[in-house]
Amino acid sequence: MKRLFLLALAVFPACAIVKSATVRDDWAAADQKAVKRLAIVVQPLPDQSQKAGEAFALIARRYVNQKRDFLVKKEVVLADAPKLEEVCGGEDAIEGVLFLKPLLKAVGDGFEAELSGTLARCGDGREAWSARAAGSFPSKDQHLVEVTRVYVKELGAEVERYVPPALNLLRPLLDTLPQPILTEADLDEKLTLD
Repeated sequence: MKRLFLLALAVFPACAIVKSATVRDDWAAADQKAVKRLAIVVQPLPDQSQKAGEAFALIARRYVNQKRDFLVKKEVVLADAPKLEEVCGGEDAIEGVLFLKPLLKAVGDGFEAELSGTLARCGDGREAWSARAAGSFPSKDQHLVEVTRVYVKELGAEVERYVPPALNLLRPLLDTLPQPILTEADLDEKLTLD
């Protein structure tokens, strides 16, 4: 399978968190108009915490819906990997699954963290995109105080220490996702998503 390697590090030096990112070289011809409605699957549970997984999933859903042209319809948080066909289809008409695999190791006041992501096409499971990010992150970040409060209010106090590393990993990783092409109807549908 031929792939195009994205040199995110050369273009965005601040994104040294992203270690690799690839997009299939036939994305524009094969998937750009067909893979728009996604489900997000977070597995395994970061730090073996269901709530941490929920924080990663919700942050990813909102970020992709706001900053990328996909329509994320649902998120799933599981300890064990689901089968692609269990997540695809259904009433949400899911066309692709964004698999996020966070690994966190508590170190001092923060985490050594790694996040792998893949975008698999429903139907045949073909991988359209993959990326990996990693780094050391504090569990409190003075630049993320307000957004951390939002997620704590929504998901509970136990997510507070996970929000900064989740945001610091997810944003640069998800910025490497390719963009789909949306129709006018898709754009109208996107306005209803959070």
